[in-house]
Amino acid sequence: MTERSRAAQFTLHGTCGSARAGVLTVRGRTLDTPAFLPVGTYGAVKGVPPSMLAEQGAGMLLANACHLHDRPGADVVAGLGGLHRFMNWNGLLLTDSGGFQVFSLLDISRLDEDGVTFRSPVDGRPLRLGPQEAVDVQLLLDSDIAMVFDDCPPLPCEHSRLVQSVERTTRWATIAQAAHRERSAAGQALFAIVQGGLDDALRATSARELVALDFDGYALGGLSVGEENSDLRAAMTRYAPLLPEDRVRYLMGVGTPGDVLAAIASGIDMFDCVLPTRNARHGTLFTRSREGSGSINLRNQRWRNERRPLDPDCDCPACRDWSAGTLRHLLTNGDPLGSLLCSLHNLRFMHRLVAAARAAILAGTLPELLAEWAPPDAAESPSARPV
Repeated sequence: MTERSRAAQFTLHGTCGSARAGVLTVRGRTLDTPAFLPVGTYGAVKGVPPSMLAEQGAGMLLANACHLHDRPGADVVAGLGGLHRFMNWNGLLLTDSGGFQVFSLLDISRLDEDGVTFRSPVDGRPLRLGPQEAVDVQLLLDSDIAMVFDDCPPLPCEHSRLVQSVERTTRWATIAQAAHRERSAAGQALFAIVQGGLDDALRATSARELVALDFDGYALGGLSVGEENSDLRAAMTRYAPLLPEDRVRYLMGVGTPGDVLAAIASGIDMFDCVLPTRNARHGTLFTRSREGSGSINLRNQRWRNERRPLDPDCDCPACRDWSAGTLRHLLTNGDPLGSLLCSLHNLRFMHRLVAAARAAILAGTLPELLAEWAPPDAAESPSARPV
């Protein structure tokens, strides 16, 4: 693909060490990077209206092509006006092809050289996804950015399985690219996914082969799938430089504040994870202003009579308008308002975090921000990929 015809344009505005601040443009929609992508697996970020997502700072959402293929069906979404209309979202939309989700369901799936046949987790009916099917589904959904279908093994795994994953991912990416170029309409971008586990040589091979195919953007996949957190953070530093400087770099499935900061420092531009909203619904909230900052469990009895806001330095609706004691009551009482407010808080935390990192990169002060914002590792939960 030539520069003139590339569907996604990434403009670098500044660097600080390996960290980057830029702007991604697809179909006239723009996203300042670094950026965090809230996850709306089935076409909605659970319990949060799209207008509120935008108010908290979201510029791009992620939906899952595999799950939407299952329910309600990509043809249904297309018939309802496409994914933007379906989600009532005017910003950028990225669809994950579902490689991770399918391979996490190996007990109900069958893998072959052309793709995966699996049973719907909803009703058990057989479904099929491969490199070409994933392209077809995502073209029907009409997302702004589509991901290739990759082979994503869990970690740890045998070296031979990683070799197979890299070979298959490159072959499937080639098939997907050809199908996408033949059928793509209205400027949908296509991103490749680099695999290879924690094997440096395999990661380099995967990146080299996929970069030679000249995709619109590149992601690091196959991380946050069972490895130790120290291995994850070390891998970011080693593998981010394998991706082209003139394309956006995307780390899939990573979403604790500390992991995102480490990834930004390594040169990654975009991140997605269900963790902020999933944790929020269970009462685990990110904060910098409380003792032991990093995260708190709002369900603990200590918050029952707390009249102060959860985080007085936060401007989200939960902290601006409610006491921590009231939030705890709503959450423990099972009131959907509690889940909504807590989700808004964690999302606002993540968007403030990446916005602060962008400003620090442009000002050349990222090391100071890292020291100020990074929460203790012990206070964090591991990053999580949606199944």
